[in-house]
Amino acid sequence: MGGALEGRVAIVTGAGKGVGRGIAVAMGKEGARVVVSARSEDKAAPVVAEIQAAGGEAVTNVCNVAKPEDVERCVADVVDQFGTVDILVNNANVAPYGALLDVTDKAFDLSFRIGPLAMMRFMRAAHPHLADGGGVILNLTSGSFLRTHPLELGAYAAIKASMSALNRAAAVEFGPAGIRVVALMPFSSSDGMDWWMEHDRDSYDQVLAEVPLGRIGDPEADIGRAAVWLCSDDASYITGTTLVVDGGQSYLR
Repeated sequence: MGGALEGRVAIVTGAGKGVGRGIAVAMGKEGARVVVSARSEDKAAPVVAEIQAAGGEAVTNVCNVAKPEDVERCVADVVDQFGTVDILVNNANVAPYGALLDVTDKAFDLSFRIGPLAMMRFMRAAHPHLADGGGVILNLTSGSFLRTHPLELGAYAAIKASMSALNRAAAVEFGPAGIRVVALMPFSSSDGMDWWMEHDRDSYDQVLAEVPLGRIGDPEADIGRAAVWLCSDDASYITGTTLVVDGGQSYLR
């Protein structure tokens, strides 16, 4: 179908909804063969159908990223089916919402296992295949750790900060193999944004009012298109950095 990612094989974790879905659809429209990874077939199948309806190629891969055996199997399945991995998008996420005194060990541990630990496991599993052709790893982080929120997101911010640190370290370590490692920091409509609006509408409205561009990003048109560019040849000299795609809300105050 042609496009900036023509023929490349992309794994997108947490792709059944929100930002993951937006990235998967945008990549599919740009010619990538997209592996829509989600915790259930029911979550992944509609995204695959959406990509196929737009003329793209996509398959499902049911994967609980908190389980190391699922991570290994996911990458092995993709290599068996397509021969390689060109793009890995670490997007899967479960946020431990709540004040620090209220967040349970169980919630924090689950978020860590689905976030930075799964990210590291996926990067290790995919590395040999990405190194074959100068692949790209794209990690999703958050602006929540850039400032102190009155939004009960401290534990979530800690998880995302650790992913940002891993992103920089992987860029340095994987660069000699020709692998680029980049991050996206989005401000986009998502389940998390819906939770925030429901539980703290005043602060949600306050932050929205501070966005210079005056709106919340669209998962496909805004975040997905930025992801496509970062993973394309047009960004071939960019690694280790984080592209902030948030309408200016993180820095412009």
